[in-house]
Amino acid sequence: MIVRKASASFLSLFTGHARLIIALLAAAVVIAGTAGQATADSRYAAYVLDANTGKVLFARNADARRYPASLTKMMTIYLIFEAIEAGRISAKTPVPFSKNAAGEPPTKLGVKPGGSITIDTAIRALVTRSANDVSTAVAELLGGSEANFARMMTAKAKQLGMSSTQFRNAHGLPNGQQYTTARDMAILGVALREHFPRRYDYFSTRSFAYGKQRISTHNRMFGRIKGVDGIKTGYTRASGFNLVTSVQSDGRSVVAVVMGGKSARSRDDHMAALLREHLPRASRKDNGPLVASRTLTPGTTAVAAAAVSLPRKNIPMPAFRPTGEGVEAAATVAAYAPTPAPNIPVPSAAVPVPSAPVPVPAALDDRFSDDGAIDPMQTASTRPTGWAVQIASSPSQNEAFAALVRTGKEASGVLGSANAFIEEFENKGTLYYRARFGGFASKTQAWNACNALKKRKIDCFAAQL
Repeated sequence: MIVRKASASFLSLFTGHARLIIALLAAAVVIAGTAGQATADSRYAAYVLDANTGKVLFARNADARRYPASLTKMMTIYLIFEAIEAGRISAKTPVPFSKNAAGEPPTKLGVKPGGSITIDTAIRALVTRSANDVSTAVAELLGGSEANFARMMTAKAKQLGMSSTQFRNAHGLPNGQQYTTARDMAILGVALREHFPRRYDYFSTRSFAYGKQRISTHNRMFGRIKGVDGIKTGYTRASGFNLVTSVQSDGRSVVAVVMGGKSARSRDDHMAALLREHLPRASRKDNGPLVASRTLTPGTTAVAAAAVSLPRKNIPMPAFRPTGEGVEAAATVAAYAPTPAPNIPVPSAAVPVPSAPVPVPAALDDRFSDDGAIDPMQTASTRPTGWAVQIASSPSQNEAFAALVRTGKEASGVLGSANAFIEEFENKGTLYYRARFGGFASKTQAWNACNALKKRKIDCFAAQL
């Protein structure tokens, strides 16, 4: 394994000219270079809906079962919004973290057991960082347990008309019994817009301040297509790269879904192509709401019945009691072993992809599941900032991943909620992978963390992003 020191040219590469910056938590590396000819992927599905009229503008495998990954958090947020509207909670309500919630694998906010954040922070963390620990904490708050909250999520899905969706957790980490379809995800995207117009703006969050960090969104569609206002990305090895995008432009309104992309970039490219082709075909005439009202009917009281009774929003909440024993990250992932998606042929309109990524060991891939790669072709408003600690640079992607996993286990107290990621670069015709932990607000913080790592005999250096 090679450890190299940063240089001005190196930092320049990171900020704008690197061929691709990749989040470790995406657990898949996109090989740099021009995208090759489109190839079929059995996980692929796509759906484009005219949100003004309900007309389907494009559909491929729209009703085939797919793993939602972090698109799951759209429903978690839906139930948060519903609880706010019902007066059960407010934006300032504390969300306590049990040992179980704090022990969820990345991506995460890094709140310690016994700590708490506000509902407002929770929503922003779900939208931007796609924090798994926050998802579980919210589930335990609103449902009493994640299992009960998942039942609430599934009941709500049925109420909204998402007839082919089943939830087993609040975050989207791999579970063979958690599934959805591209059509159902479009329904949920429209429902979030229609049912919570005053709160939907949360999905437009590009970054927010948390402590000394500024956390940026994984969603790189902002600014790429005129009128994009959200919604959510998702990734696990079983699902591929998923994306739900909402566009409102010149009186036209579209919600589009791409699932099973080979990479974050190819997924985003395909989404952009679909929107450019089909948005002009959308109607400017608004025919009214498309998704059934969120108001409960006698036949759909399961969600309300399952919800945990909470104090009124202005009354201080009692000390939180953990709902279960903490689960080590590796054990959690092992329990979520995914099953392969069905092998469905894909037409010529399949997601364009670059050359095949280097295989990633399954144990690493599923442990670090998140919303996908960070595209370097980003605007200044979403460009990564701050400082990072680099622990390794290697021509082997697997070695780089292993270094991050090993360091994360050996020095979790030092790294806190730092973001683990990999940067791919080329030197004299050879591809290398830089293993880094980012999210430090200052050079001093980064160097202090590095010095603490060195005391554990872990080589490192600080680099400005």
